[in-house]
Amino acid sequence: MTELVEHGKLFIGGRMTDPLGTDVIEVISPHTGRPVGRVPHASRADVDRAVAAARTAFDEGPWPRASLEERLAVVTRVKDAIGARHEELARTISAQNGTPYTTSVMMQALAALMVWDANLAIARDFPYEERRAGALGPLLVRREPVGVVAAVVPWNVPQFTAAAKLAPALLAGCTAVLKVSPETPLDSYVLADICREAGLPDGVLSILPADREVSEYLVGHPGVDKVSFTGSVAAGRRVMEVAARNLSRVTLELGGKSAAVILPDADLETAVKGVAPWAWMLNGQACVAQTRILVPRARHDEYAEAFAAEAAALKIGDPLDAETGLGPLVAERQQRRSLDYIRIGQEEGAKIVAGGGRPAHLEHGWYVEPTLFGGVDNSMRIAREEIFGPVVCLLPYDDEDEAVRIADDSEYGLSGSVWTADTERGIDVARRVRTGTFSVNTFSVDMLGPFGGYKNSGIGREFGPEGYGEYLEHKMIHLPAGYEGA
Repeated sequence: MTELVEHGKLFIGGRMTDPLGTDVIEVISPHTGRPVGRVPHASRADVDRAVAAARTAFDEGPWPRASLEERLAVVTRVKDAIGARHEELARTISAQNGTPYTTSVMMQALAALMVWDANLAIARDFPYEERRAGALGPLLVRREPVGVVAAVVPWNVPQFTAAAKLAPALLAGCTAVLKVSPETPLDSYVLADICREAGLPDGVLSILPADREVSEYLVGHPGVDKVSFTGSVAAGRRVMEVAARNLSRVTLELGGKSAAVILPDADLETAVKGVAPWAWMLNGQACVAQTRILVPRARHDEYAEAFAAEAAALKIGDPLDAETGLGPLVAERQQRRSLDYIRIGQEEGAKIVAGGGRPAHLEHGWYVEPTLFGGVDNSMRIAREEIFGPVVCLLPYDDEDEAVRIADDSEYGLSGSVWTADTERGIDVARRVRTGTFSVNTFSVDMLGPFGGYKNSGIGREFGPEGYGEYLEHKMIHLPAGYEGA
């Protein structure tokens, strides 16, 4: 993607529409620092139009009243088109946020495809109605679409997080306004084109690129019934505060500082090869990244050497180069943040084992070397605060109980993993750590199971029947005693 991509319209209510404001978002390549695209910046007036369209489509339109089979057919066409255009989506995302292209194909485009596919499977078999024996007579319990959804997604995995919100919302019969990040608006135009061609009715979906101020206006809009937000803890708190004014339902998927616990019986090579890709995943810009690696104290130096070798093996450079393993951070502010934390870590007494600065061979771009700190104490800021860059901590422990305490000693609780020769032992560790997702001798986020956080990592769940249910209201219908109808 070398040519400047320009869009002059906004996707509102299923149609490409002239914006009501005049502000423009300039999309900057994190590799070159030069523009790669321009799109309109949605205004509050554009939000009003989008919410009004969604409100009318939900209250009066065919989508919530369509049969499940009709909605499945439309969303299947969306899914199939994403599959057909996944390389275009991956390349567009890489050009905007710096994700290496080979990673972007799998973790940006194909992962989004998997989310759409999983929700189609869940929607087909979901119990929308069930009969129960009540204390005062028979009951009919219904699940009905929650209404107008404001879906706010970040720049690190824009299609993946959009799918996590739109797929269940649309299949459940909701209408939606998708607010995309100003760093990554270009791929959303591909999604808009896909949804329009798939036959979504008018008003069902709008897509608005905008900054935080306009996002807050959308989140607090009285026409919105539910907010689904992915982002930082600080922004999540503000979303919850603003949405509470209207008592809008809220799902928050927030930050993480996840621990990979390597037990003494683990095979070193297996553990290192298993953890390393998820420690520096997405250039370190992933909420589920395994950024705290816990190792037996007696083998700390051995593990430090092995993980340093993995860091050194990552080719750093142009994210559109198929050989690149680590690309630039999304913006100069993220580069500055990571470099500041590297300085803080040194001041705190941690030792740099690998990386620690800008790559010497790159004259431009917002790059930071994959950095590994050794001898980290869990009280240090680099171990407690989410850096959202390629900075990883190696923390020694003396026994399994201490490892569990360290893993659990965090304001976050989003993800984690354990590596051991004894799977049952690993499952026991997984049960003890208070975090929403935990893997044993692997790492994954499975779209058929619930994903979300404990503690400051969020509220509610995405994926699985639990995530699908977040887009439905529960209605109890009391039936007359003795009723035996269908």
